[in-house]
Amino acid sequence: MWAFGVGGPSVDTVLASPHCRPGEHLSGDVRIAAADFDVEVQQVTLGLVTRVESERAEGEGVGTSEFHRLEVSGSFQLRAGASKTIPFRLPVPWETPVTEVYGQHLHGMTIGVRTELAIAKAVDKGDLDEVSVRPTSSQQRVLEAFSQPGFQFKGADVELGQIYGAPQQLPFYQEIEFYPPPDYQGSVNEVELTFVAGPGGLMVVLEADKRGGMFHSGTDAYGRFHLDHDQALHADWATEISGWLQSVADQHCGGFHTGHGPHGNHDPNGKHGHHDEHGHRGGPGWGGAAAGVAAGFVGGMVAGEVLEEVFEEVFEDDED
Repeated sequence: MWAFGVGGPSVDTVLASPHCRPGEHLSGDVRIAAADFDVEVQQVTLGLVTRVESERAEGEGVGTSEFHRLEVSGSFQLRAGASKTIPFRLPVPWETPVTEVYGQHLHGMTIGVRTELAIAKAVDKGDLDEVSVRPTSSQQRVLEAFSQPGFQFKGADVELGQIYGAPQQLPFYQEIEFYPPPDYQGSVNEVELTFVAGPGGLMVVLEADKRGGMFHSGTDAYGRFHLDHDQALHADWATEISGWLQSVADQHCGGFHTGHGPHGNHDPNGKHGHHDEHGHRGGPGWGGAAAGVAAGFVGGMVAGEVLEEVFEEVFEDDED
């Protein structure tokens, strides 16, 4: 809860549930109570915001980005001592970054619902409520492949930029980073996973950071899979990802393309350029996740209680 100035109205946004998935809705109420005087409220708006990193000439920058907005109320008058409850149903975009996997907070991720109240041409961005975004069922299937023995979770972030050729609607994309299995650690530094989801399907973009050698520098290798959600649910992702990673390690050009473009640009040879289109539209049936998969994935995560401190710090910086 927060108050709009001394003696002004207090505002409290209450979510029916702080948990959601991409493509769903967040519902709840915005509760406004007048205090010492009559108030003419001009507008009440909700916005989804997240922490975003960007590449700049002077180095990497970090800030917040509002990626969806909803006006939940137009103008109305609130008498002194009166109150008003405004119900809402806020759509969650399909490309919203995931912040929770297997009930554990994904270290590096912050998502929140911010409430804005406009009174007398002044806008106060006050109330901010934490939201936990779980993966869709099709995204969960892909993450289960990275839960297999060998992969180790490293971290996650949101990068400003566009992935070339992807049906991307938001101005940023999420990267979920893993250390590769031991068999590949001599040739690959890490593997990054990006989802570009939509109502019609799921694009899975993979990036492998290849190690350099004495006579050559490291390169990046890319892979892309595009399936509808039902196909993604039944694909053998463990086999697909292992096969792609093996082709990267073997330096075969049939399974990937390499590029040197830095993050944040549109280099036609980089991540924001061309990707290999595997063209998979189906695949063998998924036999079910092996026992202990969840434990393998969350082993590298930071405990959820760290989230609140990070969340407050990030958005306090944004206000500054």
